[in-house]
Amino acid sequence: MTDSRYIGRFAPTPSGFLHFGSLVAALASWLDARAVGGRWLLRMEDIDPPREAPGAQAAILKTLESYGLEWDGEVVYQHDRHEAYAEVVERLFRQGLAYACTCSRKQLEGYNGLYPGLCRNLGHSQEDAAIRIRVPELTYTFDDRVQGRFQQHLGGEVGDFIIRRRDGLYAYQLAVVLDDAWQGVTDIVRGADLLDNTPRQLYLQELLGLSQPRYLHVPLIIQPDGHKLGKTYRSAPLPAEQATPLILRALRALGQGTDASMLDARPGEVLAHAARHWDAKAIPQRLTVPEADLH
Repeated sequence: MTDSRYIGRFAPTPSGFLHFGSLVAALASWLDARAVGGRWLLRMEDIDPPREAPGAQAAILKTLESYGLEWDGEVVYQHDRHEAYAEVVERLFRQGLAYACTCSRKQLEGYNGLYPGLCRNLGHSQEDAAIRIRVPELTYTFDDRVQGRFQQHLGGEVGDFIIRRRDGLYAYQLAVVLDDAWQGVTDIVRGADLLDNTPRQLYLQELLGLSQPRYLHVPLIIQPDGHKLGKTYRSAPLPAEQATPLILRALRALGQGTDASMLDARPGEVLAHAARHWDAKAIPQRLTVPEADLH
């Protein structure tokens, strides 16, 4: 099956280097696009400079290239998109759909991450304030291609969430929705740690009149001790000289068949074979990777 209208993307955050968990997500996204002859875009989600690791952006691009994960078109950098984000924040504020919040972290302690609406009707100015979106008392539901049906009551489980931080930086929820729409993304394949972010993004898509992509959340790499593999926990950068064996391990993590004879193949050959045999239905909802497969 081919679908030239398919547009996928990989959107790493340069707060660290790509690790094995990143490879699993990138590989799933790349294969899902290439299997149907679709496009695969690369977007650097660099909207939070204080958290950015020196050299991470260049290292991410180099790693993707050395692993044969070639992208289409130019890399998009979110720091170039601030004007678009600002225009939408201002429009939502003017329409009364968003408001200024001066609450400190200390004030919000004890609410378990659920914003209690303290500033909702106070009419603060935008100066020295975060901007929050008003959420409805509604349940948002979507069908994930791997995780199945997922639902979340925005008012009861999330509360009014931030779209622009007090320091002037734009929030992930807003930036990702606007950029996916601007780039024409039809299919989002990413890690399951972002599953519970999706209802907020569905609401923003609805509010802004944007189309809803299909979603596929690949399982997180859970280590034998129960910790998620991530940039801050035992996450070694991906070595270029280990590209083929690590791609094969990532394919196995995604439930895809591999052949021991492919260990001697170049990364591009492994990827081409994997794209021809890609089966998203074989991806497990959850998995544990043996210690030996993390390095």
